[in-house]
Amino acid sequence: MAQTIPQQLPETGYVRLWQIIGDKTANPPIPAVIPISKSTWWDGVRTGRYPAPVRTLGRRITAWRVEDIRALILSLTQRSSEDIGRARKTIVGGSRTPHVRKKHYHVSEGVTRREK
Repeated sequence: MAQTIPQQLPETGYVRLWQIIGDKTANPPIPAVIPISKSTWWDGVRTGRYPAPVRTLGRRITAWRVEDIRALILSLTQRSSEDIGRARKTIVGGSRTPHVRKKHYHVSEGVTRREK
């Protein structure tokens, strides 16, 4: 399977957050390289799932190295293709995970009881 990196990323240098997650309000709209929300992106940076920004460009400038973003896209692409392969093996092999029944709760006269 051929791995492709979006063409809107420069070869080298830095990219800002709006170049990574897109900006629908811009005129014309900027498509997302990684289609997630801003809060999800920052949560991923905080937990280490996404690369940390470079802040040496200026006091109020937050940017990411293009090389880090390209590596992230490749790792996400490889991870999703591995997940697809695992799902195919599960379905073809016939061993599916058992269905888990949700717990239902009933409230009557201020007393909560769980349905069995």
